[in-house]
Amino acid sequence: MSGFKSKKRFLDTSMSFSTLITHENPPVYSKSNLLLASRVAADDDIDGSILPGLPDDVAKYCLALVPRRYLPAMGAVCKKWRSFLKTKEFITVRKLAGLLEEWLFCPNYGFWRKRKPVEGSGLFGESNVSFFRQCLVLQRLGLGVGVLNGKLLVMAGCSVINGTRTASADVYAYDCYLNSWSKLSSMNVARYDFACAEVDDRVYAAGGHGTGGESLSSVEMYDPDTDRWTLIESLRRPRWGCFACGLEGKLYVMGGRSAFTIGNSRFVDVYSTEKHTWCEMKNGRVMVTAHAVLGKKLFCMEWRNQRKLSIFNPEDSSWKTVSVPLTGNSSIEFRFGILDGKLLLFSLKEEPGYRTLVYDPNASPGSEWCASDIKPSARCVRCLTIKA
Repeated sequence: MSGFKSKKRFLDTSMSFSTLITHENPPVYSKSNLLLASRVAADDDIDGSILPGLPDDVAKYCLALVPRRYLPAMGAVCKKWRSFLKTKEFITVRKLAGLLEEWLFCPNYGFWRKRKPVEGSGLFGESNVSFFRQCLVLQRLGLGVGVLNGKLLVMAGCSVINGTRTASADVYAYDCYLNSWSKLSSMNVARYDFACAEVDDRVYAAGGHGTGGESLSSVEMYDPDTDRWTLIESLRRPRWGCFACGLEGKLYVMGGRSAFTIGNSRFVDVYSTEKHTWCEMKNGRVMVTAHAVLGKKLFCMEWRNQRKLSIFNPEDSSWKTVSVPLTGNSSIEFRFGILDGKLLLFSLKEEPGYRTLVYDPNASPGSEWCASDIKPSARCVRCLTIKA
């Protein structure tokens, strides 16, 4: 297999909440930019413009061209700038300018750390630098993670104190432009071991266990425009330990267990965001240990058969399987990541010389698989890709 190289950003992270501090590329201050900052701050409440003397559309484009290393400092200049940096429009303008980057986040239970590219190569090596100041480690189980409008969301979960589980409804968001965490509106229902996914710029949370350990069928939706969670039509059955994904405007909830079935459930609950109704499929996968959406298809792996990729096509609700090649190792446990339009299979078992498997669904037959040196430095819970 040939090697896979990427110049994308890669981060492996732990569940720590704090304000990000960087030891590399600190903000640069000079008399000129301090003068501009003071002028903008002074004029902020006078004419209401983003940049004095410029139309707002031109000013927004100028701000979008600022290198990422200066964005946290830029967000501190005035409220208008900071508000603009938080919007989806800022991501859109940066995309039009060709400045979007892919960041791969891998939450684990160590520190939040960032890997820097090795000079002269497209690979990510061991020259780690501290990326977050550990402040409060999340001692939570069964929490949900997702991506919405370029932000990383960490949702709900439960804490264990003296053997008693306490469910949470708290939701936090990490802004990779401002390098900061913020608290969002809490869910209506505290839950853990639930399914969550983004569909059409909304986040959905379904099922799980509640405060008293009861199984839940409730489902709620988060609207970032209003910062509100709204309860919608419930699942047809309580289920927990499940996962969700968004495909073609629909929410798919599968895997896990149901109160109405013995063992693991093959039923798939499908919610149409257009019709606001649930329907059901009976050909799901059970005991799924890894999953990711790439393009318009779902890729997942079952615990009982971790040398096979299961690929779901929502157009005809069909599945196909692809064999995972042996690479001189005995690893049979993986976590999935998405980078540069390819599926990365991170091994959960550390072995000397092991390389990450990479699957390219767009490659010619027989050349879909290759290997890469990209790998987390610690056992990851799940990987998420942010384009921002």
